[in-house]
Amino acid sequence: MPEPATSNGHYSPFSPIARADWAELAPTTRSPLTDEEVASIRGLGDVLDLKEVAEVYLPLSKLISLYAIGAQQLHRSTSAFLGRQAESTPFVIGIAGSVAVGKSTIARLLRDLLSRWEGTPEVELVTTDGFLLPNAELERRGLMERKGFPESYDRKALLRFVSTVKSGADEVAAPYYSHLSYDIVPGRQTVVHRPDVLIVEGLNVLQPPTREHGLAVSDLFDFTVFVDAKTSDIESWYVERFLKLQQSAFADPQSYFHRYASLSREEAVATAQGIWKRTNEPNLIQNIKPTRSRATLVLRKGGNHAVSSVLVRKI
Repeated sequence: MPEPATSNGHYSPFSPIARADWAELAPTTRSPLTDEEVASIRGLGDVLDLKEVAEVYLPLSKLISLYAIGAQQLHRSTSAFLGRQAESTPFVIGIAGSVAVGKSTIARLLRDLLSRWEGTPEVELVTTDGFLLPNAELERRGLMERKGFPESYDRKALLRFVSTVKSGADEVAAPYYSHLSYDIVPGRQTVVHRPDVLIVEGLNVLQPPTREHGLAVSDLFDFTVFVDAKTSDIESWYVERFLKLQQSAFADPQSYFHRYASLSREEAVATAQGIWKRTNEPNLIQNIKPTRSRATLVLRKGGNHAVSSVLVRKI
């Protein structure tokens, strides 16, 4: 019997799971993280506590570990069939979603949880910020207002980085990005040392191949997560985060955004809303949301920043 159609008449590649049902999948073991560890992982403006970890992210980390173990078993079986002794390569996870949706917090949390599962003790995390073109190059190309759009990244370098990690290289370096200077830092690198699992987090990591590039970085992922929410909710979270940053990071004279530190609350809200409308919302609508259907799993958040349901791709 065919799968029932969704409310709009289309068949979905995902199986929806309500939060309560997903929570029942949680392992019976107690959460391996403490309140202090969760607080250190939680990003500015995110809502994350031990209950959310236990009900949402422990089941997710277990599911990913099953995929990783399955990939290892498939590798061994394939090597035996081909009569070759080849070492297994890192299991690569992609995490995508809008600015301010909480994907960085989720990436850090999964890194810490997955490292506690047997079979994946070494887990490393990189963000695609390091593959943004330097500000000077963005200025030269007239792309500063489109920073975060697909064309603002060195996609060849990102693809080369993940390909090299995936090939099993002992050490691979990525450029280092500073959120203080809002730019690539010359001479600094983020180095990955042959992990069991590599998590790649970024706005556009699920982009499909282009005519110019026949291979996309998403083609190299073994498991992908899209963090989803209503656009209006994400805008509210973005503005709230901007206001908090104005009172903290922006106050640093070295910050690229220091010019916003002295704005009144009304001016800061208007500025944040302007940035959202000019850059972040168009990028979300044009480039990020269309990649949601390419994910292995979608985490849907409600207006309170907590996950309300999970969509798992049908196998």
